Amino acid sequence: MNKELKNMKIKKILEKYPYAKTFLEDQQLSIDDQELTISQLYQQLTLEQKEDLGLDIKQLEASLDNYIEQMQEFIGESDDNNTVQSLTILAGKDKDEQAEKFAELKVHAGEIISIVGPTGSGKSRLLADIEWTAQADTPTERSILINGQKPDLSWRFSGGKKLVAQLSQNMNFVMDLGVEEFIRLHAASRLVKNEDEIVARVITEANFLAGEKFSADTQITSLSGGQSRALMIADTAILSRSPIILIDEIENAGIDREKALDLLVGENKIVLMATHDPILALMGDKRIVINNGGIEKIIKTKDFEKELLIKLKKVDNMLSDLRNSLRYGKELTDNPNLTS
Repeated sequence: MNKELKNMKIKKILEKYPYAKTFLEDQQLSIDDQELTISQLYQQLTLEQKEDLGLDIKQLEASLDNYIEQMQEFIGESDDNNTVQSLTILAGKDKDEQAEKFAELKVHAGEIISIVGPTGSGKSRLLADIEWTAQADTPTERSILINGQKPDLSWRFSGGKKLVAQLSQNMNFVMDLGVEEFIRLHAASRLVKNEDEIVARVITEANFLAGEKFSADTQITSLSGGQSRALMIADTAILSRSPIILIDEIENAGIDREKALDLLVGENKIVLMATHDPILALMGDKRIVINNGGIEKIIKTKDFEKELLIKLKKVDNMLSDLRNSLRYGKELTDNPNLTS
């Protein structure tokens, strides 16, 4: 048991680690007197109570220490879960066993990398390599480094320590809950301290992204595709502890794509997105070009491409205005964007 925890009074332990209450209750230990340390509490137990507990003081302290460590990892409070500053992709091979045409690509927190290539070229395989933190043990033989080092196995096998959150076009809810109830369940599982504030923020941000607004009591099964994805993006950005976000073709998701990326990057996530959309592709700081299962080239977004992106956004906004005009029965000739 670490020295700090060993010397803490139960009151302080519960203030700092409120989930420790569940551990103590499961051991059938009374915590009425919270001015005691764990050792002092144990000393007050009768011989029969100690026998029922089945642990000596060292085992009890070690079990509590381990429980807190696991809970910290699960809810994302452990130190190493918040220190992913970079992701490095080391080259592997394509479908023809030819070496990929780069040595390594390092991506930092807050960066956006787009992944482009024809259908079936291997975009999803690259995302899978990253999610699996591949170590030359997948068909591509790529390796993934975290903060420049080979990642700990816990990134692969720990249920709570999840490196990657993945978003795709296909999202379907099966639980018959209201939006607020659904998000509150997730927030409660993360043991967030300001649950009401976080839940309200997720719903507000989701409505900011969605083309059509929805209320907190809307049933999640009745959300449209765009509303569902907006809710999941806001939930992932705000509640997910995963430092890396993989996005697989959300160009037709019915959401404000730029706002979605701004929200994710604003939470200091590393964002990689496979896309066929030129607007999304140019929103990336760099783009990875995939062909025949391998990375063919890595292109840094140039200044003239950023200028082109501005023009593309104007066209996209015009098309969005047209869709809304048709949706709400307006005359297209009344749309000011048609003549601007």
